[in-house]
Amino acid sequence: MVKEPEAWEEKAATKRAVTLAKIPEEWRLTEEQIKDAKAQRQLAGAYFQGFLTDEEKKITGEESTEIVGKIKSKEYSALQVANAYCKAAAVAHQITSCLHEVFFDQALERAKYLDDYVEKHGKTMGPLHGLPISLKDQFHVKGNDTTMGYVGWIDTFEGDKGSDKVHNFDSPIVTDLLSLGAVLYCKTSVPQSLLVGETENHIIGRVLNPWNNNLSCGGSSGGEGVMLALGASSAGLGTDVGGSVRVPAGFCGAYGLKPTHDRLPYRDVANTNPGQNTYSSSIGVLSTSPNSIQLMMKSILSTQPWLRDPVVFSVPWRDDIVAQTLARVAPDGSAKSDQKPLKFGILYTDKIVTPHPPVTKGLRILEDALKKAGHKVVPWNPPPHSTAIKIHATDGGQDVKKQLGLSGEPPIPQIKIIIEGKEPLPLLEYQDLILQGIEYAEAYADYWNSTAQDDGQVVDAVIAPLAPWAAVIPTKYYHTAYTEVINLLDYSVSVVPVTKADKNVDIADPDYEPISELDKANWELYDPELFDGTPVGMQLIGRKHEEEKIWAIGKVVDNIMKKEKSS
Repeated sequence: MVKEPEAWEEKAATKRAVTLAKIPEEWRLTEEQIKDAKAQRQLAGAYFQGFLTDEEKKITGEESTEIVGKIKSKEYSALQVANAYCKAAAVAHQITSCLHEVFFDQALERAKYLDDYVEKHGKTMGPLHGLPISLKDQFHVKGNDTTMGYVGWIDTFEGDKGSDKVHNFDSPIVTDLLSLGAVLYCKTSVPQSLLVGETENHIIGRVLNPWNNNLSCGGSSGGEGVMLALGASSAGLGTDVGGSVRVPAGFCGAYGLKPTHDRLPYRDVANTNPGQNTYSSSIGVLSTSPNSIQLMMKSILSTQPWLRDPVVFSVPWRDDIVAQTLARVAPDGSAKSDQKPLKFGILYTDKIVTPHPPVTKGLRILEDALKKAGHKVVPWNPPPHSTAIKIHATDGGQDVKKQLGLSGEPPIPQIKIIIEGKEPLPLLEYQDLILQGIEYAEAYADYWNSTAQDDGQVVDAVIAPLAPWAAVIPTKYYHTAYTEVINLLDYSVSVVPVTKADKNVDIADPDYEPISELDKANWELYDPELFDGTPVGMQLIGRKHEEEKIWAIGKVVDNIMKKEKSS
């Protein structure tokens, strides 16, 4: 007997159908094309570009800085660019389920308006004029849902059916982007509740990695990672409360910047458990190039968001810090003889879970390249990551349970593990955890400062894995400490791609002795064939409010790696 679908299943199915119906007929793929795409191991690169015209490939292959420059010079029109990115996004969604919302009609209308604006005023609207920007499905955009992966949020405002904000509200940062001339065209997929490092929910299903269909794209900004890997976006906004900007950027071969939590405005952006602020969530940027990240950060901060969001650190993008950092290196990233070289700490393992061979290889490649370029690299042995408190579910998962209860949908398996059988911590126990977090941050700061003892030079940045794997096998995200500890410290972080897994090189040591049962479980997941070809990214960690410095260091590292790959 066939089981009748439940109400939440029907609602999710209707939402999927509505989203698909918003894609113009001329951009719809045939069942055969979709079936063929699903059978591919790698969608990114030549396979995906086969769906685009030569002009569309050229436009979507540009960096954000190049796009806005060519619109300004009238080599491209805003409409031409919007059309290319909307089509790319339409194709991307049909073969990966990377989108929750598509509003291509709004985007094309907006692009026409921007072209008319230039004709009328003789200038562009702002530094992001005509740039298509993708948004993680936490940012409210008028005319569209924000579901955050919850079925119960469909056709509501954060679960409230009666709110006058339903489909009628822009998050302030969205308003800022529009004032800068941006074109918004889609909202990208997230996991149910945001609280896992993969992307899966009951609305769109599971989203996989465009570079390796065996593995996850990461999360919770997973749809953003997919869009960047495929070239269907050149820049987008995500959020990060445990690695959610950094992980998908790294897994999908892209770039990312996780700022300190108060650098970009989070006001009226949907979130899970928003009253929890020990692991503060940051809005960050994911992109296809370092230059695109700087363009986004500098542009958003130029609107003085601290005047509208009192949490925001009232400092614009500091070009002087970027210049000071870049002045220490030559254009190719190598150290200058008349300047102090950059000094890096490097973390090969957190001594809880040892990274797989492709990740260890990436660390060695990066260490060797930096030393070859004349920079210092020293071991990084901080206070144990195991002491970093686990506070994401201190409410006993009550917020997640409440949102799931709106529709009656069950938790996805990864969320079930987090919330099942949990109760809120008593206030005094919660306060004790807060104190543990403060003490840990103090110990970490003391250790960082101690790195100047040997040579009088403190470490500028720390190189660390994003996770124990190049990308995670779906449902196997066993260990989050490599990224999560950085949210506790509220540090600023850049992500850069370093290498790719290679089954002929990345052979596991047969004599490796796991250091724990968790480490053993993780080590047994490694299969050279399974991970082959997957991007390996690294996080470059700076201290609080060092976004400009860590962005510049990321650019230096990227230049060094590109030089290495070309030599």
